[in-house]
Amino acid sequence: MTDEQLLIDRAQQGDREAFRQLVERSNVDVYRLAYDMTRNHHDAEDLSQEVFIRAYRSLTRFRREAKWSTWLYRITVNLCLDHRDKQSRKRMEYRDDTGYEDTADGSAHPDARSSRAASSPVTSSPDRETESVMIQQHIEQALSRLPVQERAVFSLRHYHDLPLKEIAEMMNIAEGTVKSHLFRALQRLRRELAFYKKDIGLEGQ
Repeated sequence: MTDEQLLIDRAQQGDREAFRQLVERSNVDVYRLAYDMTRNHHDAEDLSQEVFIRAYRSLTRFRREAKWSTWLYRITVNLCLDHRDKQSRKRMEYRDDTGYEDTADGSAHPDARSSRAASSPVTSSPDRETESVMIQQHIEQALSRLPVQERAVFSLRHYHDLPLKEIAEMMNIAEGTVKSHLFRALQRLRRELAFYKKDIGLEGQ
């Protein structure tokens, strides 16, 4: 039995310290997935907290059909999709009332996992550093324009290294649908980031 499994056993028996340790091991990855899906730092922080609240309340029902991380990712994805639907309704109501549509703050958080896709060798050249920042900004913008399910599949596959079958089970969709979402996401990103494709690793994918 692994250390993580022992912590899960203890947490299911009511040991709050064990659950706290599980949260510490997982909170960064959960935040990054929430950020990848929402593109909003404050929303990602709030949703991450809600993920662990729900996980704690449902802990006795965790039977290990899936890995601990996968179970948390499933909760995260569902919460983010619910959040997207609520935000869409709010924007629709605001637009109906005022004739204008409010937009969310999609500013990048410095710890966002997606920024890793734009990483480049460390250099002292100011020009190179400026270019790296520009690439990261363009990636952030391109990802924010993906439909939310495509964004979720792309994030789970490329930033969290999950197999397609696991993503399909997590999102309750067919594996073929996961492949379609991933293909379309990559096509969109290639088009929008064609100028940088060698720098960010999209060439030939």
